[in-house]
Amino acid sequence: MLSLMSSVTELSGVGKARAAQLLKLGIVTIKDLVYSLPRSYEDRSNVHRLADFEFEAPASYILTVASEVKSAKIRGNLTIEKFRAFDESGSCEVVFFNSPYIKDVFHIGSSFRFYGKLTAEKSKLRLSTPKYEAYSDGVALRDYVPVYHLTEGLSGKVLEKLILSALSVIGENIPDYLPEKIRLENALPSLGYAIKNVHNPESDSALRKSVARLAFDEMLCFGIGVSLSLQYKTAIPGVVFSGTSLDEFTSALPYTLTDSQKNAINDIYADTVIKSKKSSGHMARIVVGDVGCGKTVCAAAALYIAAKSGFQSALMAPTEILARQHFAEISQLFANFGFKCELLLGSTTQKEKKRIYAAAENGEVEVIIGTHALLSDKLNFKSLGLVITDEQHRFGVAQRAVLNEKNSSAHMLVMSATPIPRTLALTMYGDLDVTRITEMPKGRMRVDTYVVDESYRVRLNNFIESQVKLGGQVYIVCPSIEEAAEDDGEIYLSENFKPKSKLKNVLNYTENLKQTFKNLNIDFLHGKMKASEKDDVMRKFLNGETDILVSTTVIEVGVNVPNASLMIIENADRYGLSQLHQLRGRVGRGSRKSYCVLVSDLDTYKAKERLEVMKTTYDGFEIANRDLELRGPGDFFKSRDSEGFRQSGGFEFKLAGLSDDTTLLESAFRTAKKIIARDPTLSLPEHEALRAEIENYIAPINASIS
Repeated sequence: MLSLMSSVTELSGVGKARAAQLLKLGIVTIKDLVYSLPRSYEDRSNVHRLADFEFEAPASYILTVASEVKSAKIRGNLTIEKFRAFDESGSCEVVFFNSPYIKDVFHIGSSFRFYGKLTAEKSKLRLSTPKYEAYSDGVALRDYVPVYHLTEGLSGKVLEKLILSALSVIGENIPDYLPEKIRLENALPSLGYAIKNVHNPESDSALRKSVARLAFDEMLCFGIGVSLSLQYKTAIPGVVFSGTSLDEFTSALPYTLTDSQKNAINDIYADTVIKSKKSSGHMARIVVGDVGCGKTVCAAAALYIAAKSGFQSALMAPTEILARQHFAEISQLFANFGFKCELLLGSTTQKEKKRIYAAAENGEVEVIIGTHALLSDKLNFKSLGLVITDEQHRFGVAQRAVLNEKNSSAHMLVMSATPIPRTLALTMYGDLDVTRITEMPKGRMRVDTYVVDESYRVRLNNFIESQVKLGGQVYIVCPSIEEAAEDDGEIYLSENFKPKSKLKNVLNYTENLKQTFKNLNIDFLHGKMKASEKDDVMRKFLNGETDILVSTTVIEVGVNVPNASLMIIENADRYGLSQLHQLRGRVGRGSRKSYCVLVSDLDTYKAKERLEVMKTTYDGFEIANRDLELRGPGDFFKSRDSEGFRQSGGFEFKLAGLSDDTTLLESAFRTAKKIIARDPTLSLPEHEALRAEIENYIAPINASIS
């Protein structure tokens, strides 16, 4: 009999080669296999007639084969196989590549449910490389088909077959670690039911219930984990900063602090200075605010307090160019106080690194600013008292921990330019106290925002040209890097996520712009480029050498480019409101009047309603709340790809990003707090299984509950 801890090699069809492929996905046991949850689903219930197809939108078509499969060589060893198929409304050409075996699959008169994107070429419809299932009256086909994370040589069909094979043996007899009382209070199905139905949904209702159960579990484990982590942190006495006046610091600033900035600095002071402290714990705080709200000066105030108290500090930024910007601003300011700053980057020469390492260890430098280079085990401090990470969602919990381990008593400050609703802030940053900066510095001009469709393309190009002639620079954001990277028709259990417009991609868009604006300097940027390449592109844009920068959302976190006056976001319906707001904040950083143009051809009420919010609302926290209302919490919790989008503090949420039930997720976090309040070490018998599950989710918890 197979058990959850049995090796996958005990399954039929898993030999040495297949086991090696599964290992690349972290799958060793049957439990690993059945917990390899779908990353999304294809909605194949959306059956269209050929005559009613939506251009480039994935959909299902029930078609009958009308001709024999014909095969021809295109070039080299590449072949094309094609045949015609029809329904009552018309016909189309079905095309596959390098698939000679389909001659034995498709025969005249047989019917199939095809799933894919229809295109029109020379007035003829074409369905290229669709997924297919044999269809006949009375045969039930699945509405939702799971999409899994895969590796080379392992197809989705093979992985799904292995998962279903394992579930057929184990059934729903999966031990449930969630106490029965909690499960019933939240009207959640059993764990076995949920696992079975996320892989092979019985119905739409079963899938939603199962996703809700597993999303709840993730948030519960995360909530308990961060609560225990906070207990562990506050149990360690923090270093004590001395009370010091900030008059010298504020007098050196070329501007007056806003009330929000003052409040943030007061929070930091209260966390770190002995006479204001209420416990012997140390600061673990996140300062959250809009792009350009002035978080950096709050961090500088913290650095100043630390330096005046005789302690060293480290500030880690996600990119070299942002680290350089912080260094330029802070080192110039701190020169007024006689404090020394150093810059440590991956590109720093070995000779220079050795000098900085020695200065840090000897206490000859007060502040070291850098990137991941700060994580080097060669960097040691004489008296590290403060660790600051900028743009926290770019750094996982593990990375923050490495920096903090250089002195476990050091205070920790995090800066994030992602305004999020307070309830979600308490959830996502449960191990951190939250300070919000809600005011913008005086003098910041509002970025006028417009929503247009493709019919405005000529006028938009003219506007680009006029902005550059006036001395401004332009950002253009596209949702994908290249044409092949377009959306594959996945769904996120919410109508708001379904893509329906053709995607713009960075590489093709850049080439088209170069043909349109032959006298302008145009460059591109995306997350798959090397860090040095990205820094070089941003440096040129910052220096004014580039007129137009076409990019993915990798620019969401970036340097200040005061000259940038126009932000164009293509396929704007693809993004959450908070992300659109974040991108809009990249312009309007200087004295130039700035604009943001959202381009979308998605003609639905919900899409229009969402984008209209951007035209009338400029407060990041209000936008975040509207985003939560309109989209659900998925945009905040869903793990993202290599483009560098936000992840929830390094914790991988597999199902929380698919749920649109905010109340359930908040209930999970409240439940976590109740459990820890009643059983701080999870030592009660009823929590034994839950404790084991949490240890699987968050490894550092072992230390905090031992």
